[in-house]
Amino acid sequence: MLTADFDRLGVMWGDRLLDLGCGFGRHAFEAARRGAQVVALDAGADEVAQVRAVLGGMVEAGELAPEQVRAGGVRADALALPFGDASFDRIVASEVLEHIVDDRLAMFELSRVLRPGGTMAVTVPRCGPEVVNWFLSDAYHEVEGGHIRIYRRGELVRRVAAAGLRPTAKHHAHGLHAPYWWLRCLVGPANDANRAVAAFHRFLVWDIEKRPWLTRALERVLSPLIGKSLVVYFEKPGALDAAGSNGVGPRPRQMSAA
Repeated sequence: MLTADFDRLGVMWGDRLLDLGCGFGRHAFEAARRGAQVVALDAGADEVAQVRAVLGGMVEAGELAPEQVRAGGVRADALALPFGDASFDRIVASEVLEHIVDDRLAMFELSRVLRPGGTMAVTVPRCGPEVVNWFLSDAYHEVEGGHIRIYRRGELVRRVAAAGLRPTAKHHAHGLHAPYWWLRCLVGPANDANRAVAAFHRFLVWDIEKRPWLTRALERVLSPLIGKSLVVYFEKPGALDAAGSNGVGPRPRQMSAA
């Protein structure tokens, strides 16, 4: 289940892609399947170990060429990325900035390692659904490593723009997931044994695996209204080449920060 749209991000074969806060690798695996050279970075040792194992298994199974995962998984701090300037063509920072105390420094680090003309997708919990979660349950966010802020779209855009990136597009994702988290917060986020929560979870897993047309259509209707995630795309300004292109296709219309 992807939150960022890789077509909007412009991921192409051979791109160097950083998946910041990779978790257990959903975006990293898709980027690798598309031919990108993937670095999956997280602060958690378990997450990085699992991503390395899965990427290695994909190479052994012939799904990926070894050079696509030559960097594999990396455990590091988002506030001091262990890469040189302009190291990546694409960056995905999905559902991670809301966990970081000094998010502005993290944004400057992301801008630093993105090449001029490169693109980045940032996803965070959408303000409206997230406010409901916080209202229903303190335990939802008052945990170690939990969410420490709620972003409004304009605030997120301004902060990333201050780091030197230009917003180009936005959308919302996971319309079916917001009600699930409202239910979880209502009964207690740790109450996995609740029958309604368990049934809703089975439904979401079924939807992810089977992707039936009915739920896909429902997702398209609900995401703009109550989608759990906000996704914003950015581009790092750079010198144009002789053909008048920055190497990442036509320049999208700049999005308002309002």
